[in-house]
Parts: sequence; structure tokens; C-alpha cells
Amino acid sequence: MLPDGERRDIWVVDGVVRTEPVADAETIVADGFILPGLVDAHCHVGLDAAGAVPDETSEAQAVADRDAGALLLRDAGSPADTRWIDDRVDLPRIIRAGRHIARPRRYIRHYGDEVEPDQLVTAVERQAAAGDGWVKLVGDWIDRDTGDLAPLWPQHVATAAITRAHELGARVTAHVFGEQALAELVAAGIDGIEHGTGLTDASIATMADRQVALVPTMIQLENFESFAAAGEAKFPAYAKHMRSLYAGRLERFGQALDAGVPMYAGTDAGGYQPHGLVGSEMAAMAQFCSPEYALGAGSWRARRWLGQPDTLCDGVSADLVVFGSDPRVDLGILRRPSHVILRGALVG
Repeated sequence: MLPDGERRDIWVVDGVVRTEPVADAETIVADGFILPGLVDAHCHVGLDAAGAVPDETSEAQAVADRDAGALLLRDAGSPADTRWIDDRVDLPRIIRAGRHIARPRRYIRHYGDEVEPDQLVTAVERQAAAGDGWVKLVGDWIDRDTGDLAPLWPQHVATAAITRAHELGARVTAHVFGEQALAELVAAGIDGIEHGTGLTDASIATMADRQVALVPTMIQLENFESFAAAGEAKFPAYAKHMRSLYAGRLERFGQALDAGVPMYAGTDAGGYQPHGLVGSEMAAMAQFCSPEYALGAGSWRARRWLGQPDTLCDGVSADLVVFGSDPRVDLGILRRPSHVILRGALVG
């Protein structure tokens, strides 16, 4: 059983883990490697490339994540109301960040709560009420006047908005590709960075000191070349910048890891990525970290970060994933769980 690596038996009674033998128990798995339910720390249930989707599509997205072993999702922005999922015991738990907060014409259409800087604090209040303890900002996007990535928010405005979120008991994270917005948002007191290709020595040091979380979304970063190519004719500086950020990503993420920046697995599913890829995301993280770190980034450490039980101890909800061989030896096995148990029920 991971993370401790001990060989032991567990039982499931009335949806929770029990560590004492239960008479006449039915054996589901006689031998396997058990992890606390996997975590997709950056996904978007209720969203596709065109915006909000019908409930049946949201359900299919959640089922795909569940069947892949992702039993806890941090929804990093969605225009759809997915609260009905909370009443479904057969679907993953979701921790929401409300809707992306962006500026008009500075993000993907139909995704964001779009406001100008003088309304950012009000938008944060609105999305903090809609979320589950998180708020999501769009930190940078292409600026057509400069022809490159640029911050959406003046730093003093971002600082005020983040401070207000903290007063309301919410943490703040942000979509960030480039260096300037990342540095400014970290200085403004942000709690998390999504993508984070614009890390620098200075921002890494500050993030490590303040334990600002990084979710690198390795699968999504593979789209940087297509993003660059799509913008190259009109915005050659942007295209060059995106390619440079991609080329340096593994070195920068390794430096952040070595410095002590906490890092978690997130697929960016929804929008332009399919759901159900958490195992592939964890395996991709091993390009710059150890297999055991990648496992924790998508299981026990991520659960702890999100305030959920991080071990399979007596009395916790029986949310667990079983693999037929040791994922520490072959992370590829994460794509093929042999059993998925959610709230004590065998669902996959």
C-alpha cells in the first residue's frame, strides 16, 4: 500500500476503510498496489472548446475521470453549474474555483467572468462565493498591441483582489505562461500557479519560500507548438516566446522541484483536452521528478493540499485505486487501474 509501502489488508464497511478483520467479507482484490484515490488538480468539468456543456456531457467527463482513478478533482474554472454532481455518490468529488476571471477580448470566448481591472475585486467576491475555497484568475494572454504575452492585471489590482479573496477564506490560482505575469502574481501573494512555464530564478525562490503551489499541466504544454504556429503570421514575437517557454520547461520545473516548490498533477482536461488522463499526466511529470514524487503529486500529497484524507487509515472514506503491479517501477501502469473504489463502491 502506498505511500508507506507496507503490505497489509484493508476492509471496506459502509463506505469507509476499516483496518480490523471483518467476518465473512467478500474479497475484491487479493494482491495489488493500492493508492488513495488519484487527484486531477487542474481540470474543467462542464467545459469544452465552445464553453459550457450540457449536464450529460459533464457527467461523461466526470465518469471518464473516475474510471481513470481520479476520485478528487480541482475544477480550475467552468461556466457550467455542476453542483448537481455533489449529489451523485458514483461521481468524483469536485473542489471548484468558480469561473475563470479574465478581461474582455483577452481570453477564450464564453469561458470567463470578463471584467476590467476596476471590477476585479468585485469579480473575485462573486467567484469566491461560487467556488469551494478557490478563485481562478487568467494571469496573462496575448496582447494584440504588443504582439506577445502580457499580464491582464496591474500588479496593485491583483494584490487587492488576492487580499480580498484571502479575507473571504479563498485561495487564488492563475493561468500563467510568461515570466512577467508570473513574477507579479507571486509578488501579489497568490497561492498557486497553473502551467508556470515562465518561472525564473527569482520567482522560484519566492514560490519556494511561500510554498506557492505549481501545477505544470504537462500534457497541455505539448500544445505550445500549435499555439505558436497559429499566431506566428500576425504575432511572431509571441510565437518565438511560446517556443522558448516550451523548450525551457523541464529545466525550470526541475529547478523549482529542487528549490522546494510544491508541485501537483493536473491535466487541464475540458476545453481542448479529453478527461481521464491523470495517469498520463503523472507519468509525464517524471520527465523532471522521481516516480515516487509524481505519484504523490497525483495522490496523497495532492489530497493533503486540498484538505482531503491522504492515507487509507481507519474511518476515512474508501476512495482508492488498485493497480496490478508497482507503479513506482512503471508509471505507465497508472493508465490501467485494475479496480477503482469510490465511497466504498466498486465503480471500475
